Formats: sequence, structure tokens, C-alpha cells
Amino acid sequence: QVQLVDSGGGLVQAGGSLRLSCAASGNISKFNVMGWYRQAPGKQRELVASMSNGGSTNYADSVKGRFTISRDNAKNAVYLQMNSLKPEDTAVYYCNAALRFWGQGTQVTASS
Repeated sequence: QVQLVDSGGGLVQAGGSLRLSCAASGNISKFNVMGWYRQAPGKQRELVASMSNGGSTNYADSVKGRFTISRDNAKNAVYLQMNSLKPEDTAVYYCNAALRFWGQGTQVTASS
């Protein structure tokens, strides 16, 4: 069992940046894949980015070149650097561990 706490969301103008953080209560190195998902109002939750212990990454096409996922197993933390934010990035963002454990979510709003 692990608890994930998401933070770093906020309101920014389009073109701005935010860095999301996910702090885990336990050792995340036992989870091969850590990821960030998002859910906009009226839409299904979707994968934004994921990262394996080996460093392999996967990004949604809509965020490639703008978002960067990273993980620090020593600090039991996962990050999502979001640059060039667009209004369509507005959503609640959730950290995920191995498709089993979820953070509480953090709201990201990019205004036009």
C-alpha cells in the first residue's frame, strides 16, 4: 500500500508553465511504471505521461514536446514539468503508481 499526494497545480495564462509533484508515502522503486493522468470536465481520464524504472517514457501526442515526466526513486517522488500550457490542458491531474494507486488530484487551469 502507498499513498500519493499531488501538488503544484494552479491557474496560469496560456503559454505559461507549472511543475506538478507527487509525493509517495513508500518506496516507489517497486513500481515499474509511474504516471500522470488527467481528467477534464465531461471527459474520460486519460494518460498524460508515464515513466518506467529504466527511464523509458511515454507521452500523449497532445503533450509531446511540452511536458516532461521525471521520477526520483530516492525521494519517492514523481514530477511533471508542463510548459507552453494551452487552455485544452485544463483538467485535474492525478499521479498514478502501477495503475493501482492514485493521488487525490491537483487542478490545472490554463486561461486563454
